Amino acid sequence: MNKAVSRKGNFVISLDFEILWGVWDVIKFEEYKNNLLGVQKVIPVLIQLFNQYNIKATFGTVGFLFFKNKQELEEGLPAERPEYENSRISPYENHLKEVGYDEKDDPFHFAPSLIQLIHTSGQEVGCHTFCHYYCMEKGQTIKAFTADLRSAKKVAAKRGVDLKSLIFPRNQFNQDYLHVCKDEGFIAYRGNERSWVYRPHKHASENFFWRVIRIMDAYVNLTGHHCYKVNRENGFPVNIPSSRFLRPHSNKLAFLDSIKLKRITRSMTHAAENGLTYHLWWHPHNFGINLEKNIFFLEKILIHYKALSSKFDFQSRSMQQVAES
Repeated sequence: MNKAVSRKGNFVISLDFEILWGVWDVIKFEEYKNNLLGVQKVIPVLIQLFNQYNIKATFGTVGFLFFKNKQELEEGLPAERPEYENSRISPYENHLKEVGYDEKDDPFHFAPSLIQLIHTSGQEVGCHTFCHYYCMEKGQTIKAFTADLRSAKKVAAKRGVDLKSLIFPRNQFNQDYLHVCKDEGFIAYRGNERSWVYRPHKHASENFFWRVIRIMDAYVNLTGHHCYKVNRENGFPVNIPSSRFLRPHSNKLAFLDSIKLKRITRSMTHAAENGLTYHLWWHPHNFGINLEKNIFFLEKILIHYKALSSKFDFQSRSMQQVAES
């Protein structure tokens, strides 16, 4: 057996599980409502598919989703909260009043049954912060971030979940906050792709040029494979950077699906052959419409994973498992 085959690479999947908490400040609700409602179907289908292909994924979950009802949510809010300079992005100031009574009444803001399904199925329930916290926006502080993580850990523990992996909302990774993550017991986090195109930035600094380049990169290899050796030299938390955002089905771009698939599978193959890690991510609400088409595409990726697993011993691992391995 050659050296490339003898080294085990990692295939990591993470999902930003947020429903409306992750997009209320950037979308028009009526236009995106069906995507959000579709999450109720998406999660069970993903769990079934992951079990079929022996996939261990990490569902980075917004803390608000753990609560059973609005009263419990209000009682679980931290005293210290982010005071964003742009108050329009704060759920505490602008969105809590929109929350319904419970999951049955309001599936956009509560998801304890889905979290329980994820947890009992053997998938990792990770953390997407408590309130979908923005770590690079002006006005928020380390103190508020600490309170946010503690609130997330507390409500998760009530549901029997010990949060170990963190996914920064909007990929606003903040190096200064890693010591807080360590102190609060997190052992893994998802960093960004190692290219200027994907560097973390404030929401206001997002621009059309970056978006176009990222879309092009989903089809053509402009920035590389984004496969890597996991660096554990600095201890916990371990950085497990993203490699590729799995863009959902688009009727306008469906004719390019075969190219998009090759972009992903070629990088997966590169990782498997060289004992590297490849990290795919998306949001469940991305699959909220066109579910069958999105699952059909995802299954092609998982079929390729099984082939790589058989040939190169490519291993599917959650973020926690990679950090602990």
